[in-house]
Amino acid sequence: MKFATKAIHVGQGADPATGATIVPVYQTSTFTQDAVGVTKGYDYSRAGNPTRTALEDCLASLENAQHGLAYASGCAATAAICHLMKAGDHMVVSSEVYGGTYRLFKMVMEDLGLNFTFVNPTGPDAFVNAMTPKTKLVWLESPTNPLLTVIDIESIAKAAKEKGCLTIVDNTFASPYFQQPLALGADIVLHSTTKYIGGHSDVIGGCVMTNNNDVYEKLKFIQKAVGAVPGPMDCYLTLRGLKTLAIRMEQHAKNAQAIAEHLSKHPKVSKVFYPGLASHPQHALAKKQMSGFSGMMSFEIKGDVAQTKKVMESFKLFSLAESLGGVESLLCYPALMTHAAIPASERDKIGISDGLIRLSVGIEDVDDLIKDVDQALATI
Repeated sequence: MKFATKAIHVGQGADPATGATIVPVYQTSTFTQDAVGVTKGYDYSRAGNPTRTALEDCLASLENAQHGLAYASGCAATAAICHLMKAGDHMVVSSEVYGGTYRLFKMVMEDLGLNFTFVNPTGPDAFVNAMTPKTKLVWLESPTNPLLTVIDIESIAKAAKEKGCLTIVDNTFASPYFQQPLALGADIVLHSTTKYIGGHSDVIGGCVMTNNNDVYEKLKFIQKAVGAVPGPMDCYLTLRGLKTLAIRMEQHAKNAQAIAEHLSKHPKVSKVFYPGLASHPQHALAKKQMSGFSGMMSFEIKGDVAQTKKVMESFKLFSLAESLGGVESLLCYPALMTHAAIPASERDKIGISDGLIRLSVGIEDVDDLIKDVDQALATI
């Protein structure tokens, strides 16, 4: 089956008890056993729930993975992966990661004895040079949040494998529709399903996919033992969103491309970050490892902090809000919102300036979105 068909059908056959076409919400915490230890496959919803199983099977299929695991949030999925490490172990991380990922690594996991080295994501050598005998994991995010840097997944995954390290790719920005990290050599793929996979800004969730049986067994145990699992209603909502992922991603990318091209010619914009532009530093790499450029982009205005805030507060269709990937267009101010946990000195090194605005381009009519961008910029 091809992607759009899998998104609608895998793990989602008719309910065997009733024939319901749509997977039911199995709103139960526990399951009655036929005898001691004799179940119909489920005993307690933290360990497993039929609605969650349907979601996990479908998610795995979309990344062409053997195994999928669902979590209560993207951060919960990230924390689960960290539990593959022990005190004293080391992870090499792209310096351009979501602020919540940075916060979890630096302010939670370091207190548990884990070690992290953040490196410039633009070249494989930085990752290789940062590896030590204690390095267990390499953490990539591509395209990055919020600067849309495209990382050479295949080269870094190959180098990591030679060093005996696992490579993890946060594939949230691209979605499984536009990028398949496992096919590029990654060992684990992570998503915040809150974003494109759910697609409607109405549910929080995360997931991990892998073809590594040993990793899967460890993560499955961690999922059950730690218990950061999504409830059945969350799984139902995410499954509902998945059904339209393919068609939504096409429109997200089409709209973002048009807006990026428009902004790149705007006199009040100094720089546009979007891998679909020929001017993007990794445009060729993006074309090689992605089948489309998704709906995320950022741009810098020619103005100070006050002017940047004025522009952001002048949008009418784009909502000023955290998160991304919903059908509605959103904008955020990375320096004070998604990446506020990163110290200002580190943000400066990365290139997250006070004039940077991030857009999550929705699936509205693109002409209306461009008009909204123009009227907001006209306020300065």
